[in-house]
Amino acid sequence: MADQRQYLNEVRALVKTRHRNIVKFYGFCSSAGHSFLVYKYLERGSLASVLSKNEESKKLDWNNRVNIVKGVVNALSYLHHDCSPPIVHRDITSNNILLDLEYEAHLSDFGIAKLLNPDSSNWSNIAGTYGYIAPELSYTMQVTEKCDVFSFGVLALELISGAYPGEFLSNLSIVTVESIPLNNVLDQRLSPPPPEVVNKLVFILKLAVSCLDNNPKSRPTMHTVSQLVFDHI
Repeated sequence: MADQRQYLNEVRALVKTRHRNIVKFYGFCSSAGHSFLVYKYLERGSLASVLSKNEESKKLDWNNRVNIVKGVVNALSYLHHDCSPPIVHRDITSNNILLDLEYEAHLSDFGIAKLLNPDSSNWSNIAGTYGYIAPELSYTMQVTEKCDVFSFGVLALELISGAYPGEFLSNLSIVTVESIPLNNVLDQRLSPPPPEVVNKLVFILKLAVSCLDNNPKSRPTMHTVSQLVFDHI
């Protein structure tokens, strides 16, 4: 039954979305024996898979990584601010970002997405991937767009560093962005970025940290993030 709920949830969410950075949904089949979803095939697979392989990750250069950040920002801003009702994805992770041949990002897996009801408090059990889940969900159980904002912050750091930023996150409360040398954060498998890209990466680092604020009300909205990215990247 849980699988069926996730299946129907994904169908409900995807039939409402049309965006270049959201996986293209062709259709579905639901029967007693078999249920399946049909998407456009994305050749390079998940971002997590690419980052986990040294040779593949080297092909994902700094410009590609900056563009992936922009793509995810665009997708989330669309879900939160251009869909009615707003859609909270609830599982923004590198496993759920699929890449095409040009390394363009496509958000996928809407199985636990929630369509926000304006007449409801939108309570829910904790759902998502450990390490990406917003901390307030452990005590409020209330789903808001700011849950995705937190997860986006984790993902942006992962793109810069090339791996899940566990140590960075654990030290976040005792350090400032200004005190962290950028070279200590960057994926060492890539050549150092040129000066014009360094500025973009510094901006993404600061933006990611603002999205990771423990107080959800202090995090920017994805609409604000989208405007900042458009102005600075």
